[in-house]
Amino acid sequence: MIVVDTNVVAYLLLDSERTEQAERALSRDAEWTAPLLWRSELRNVLATQVRGGRLAIGAARRLQAEAERLLAGGEYAVASADVLELATASGCSAYDCEFVALARDLAAPLVTVDRELLAAFPDHAVPLERFAG
Repeated sequence: MIVVDTNVVAYLLLDSERTEQAERALSRDAEWTAPLLWRSELRNVLATQVRGGRLAIGAARRLQAEAERLLAGGEYAVASADVLELATASGCSAYDCEFVALARDLAAPLVTVDRELLAAFPDHAVPLERFAG
């Protein structure tokens, strides 16, 4: 089981320089988890792609549904108090700290490309490129 940040999910779904790494991460561990927030974050990524003319709205809907199937059963609420403490102590956003809080709760690595999270939480955050091997 791994906690994945929303960017890792987006890399899996959208062609990018990191898609292959996301695919390798999925093949290495297919039990992906995330805080409920990931849905809204991915919707924002997809809406940005649609507004920029890089993705059709129908494709965005399909990709969101595909991601929801991938993470079905692996979505969790996190304690606000934990998130606030992590964000205050680290200087990272509360949004990002939701992923850290979940990783701590599940005793699972947080797979991410977020440099701030990697620097602030080296005991919990693992770079995608290292996890993917």
